[in-house]
Amino acid sequence: MTVTDSNADSLWLVRLGQSAADTTLVCFPHAGGAASFYHPLARATAGVADVVGIQLPGRQDRRHEPCIDDLPALADAVADALGGCIHRPLAFFGHSMGAVLAFEVAARLERDTGTILRRLFVSGRRAPSRYRDDDLHRSGDQALIAELRALSGTDSALLDDGELLQMILPAIRGDYRAIERYRYTPGVVVSCPISALVGEEDPRATVGEVSDWAGHTTATFDLHTFPGRHFYLADEINGVATLVRGRLGQ
Repeated sequence: MTVTDSNADSLWLVRLGQSAADTTLVCFPHAGGAASFYHPLARATAGVADVVGIQLPGRQDRRHEPCIDDLPALADAVADALGGCIHRPLAFFGHSMGAVLAFEVAARLERDTGTILRRLFVSGRRAPSRYRDDDLHRSGDQALIAELRALSGTDSALLDDGELLQMILPAIRGDYRAIERYRYTPGVVVSCPISALVGEEDPRATVGEVSDWAGHTTATFDLHTFPGRHFYLADEINGVATLVRGRLGQ
């Protein structure tokens, strides 16, 4: 797969790690996140997969593009961008909003092209069928910033820089709008195994809510808990990478 071409797809796909393995691991970021979030995972899983990050509009090198604040439309666009990758075995890893986006893209690829992933890794997100009445996207900037501080997934120095905040808040708000307005279509499942990961003290996804991912696949399901909160990956990257390497090496 080529992710350095000048074609449109290259805007969506950022190569994070390359190996001799035949599998491509595609990583989907959290709300407001970027492909670069997965650099540590790419380094820690070197040798088992090519690692590609999804770069959504409205951030980093795509910061001048309007956000797509509708999750089904976003899934359609990502599925189209991944069209050139389906000749290789694929696995997806998504954290938080990225987990739901990865699931929806996997379902589209399976429905439209017959492509079944080797595995879907979903992290820090309750199952699509588990609904909470969240509406942070309707709140003012201070409420949104307070949420980011509470989750500890954004550099505090960035949150204290008013100028930078004004640059990143539109993408964050757009992503929150997309995931908070998302509604699962009953009956949609994937045929690949699902591995679910969650921090034991995650305020955004309880172990029980994450366990319900089992109902979204016709294949096998396994659940893994880690110490920490919503962004447990920062401290538990070695354990997460061990899990990913083990599952992809099977």
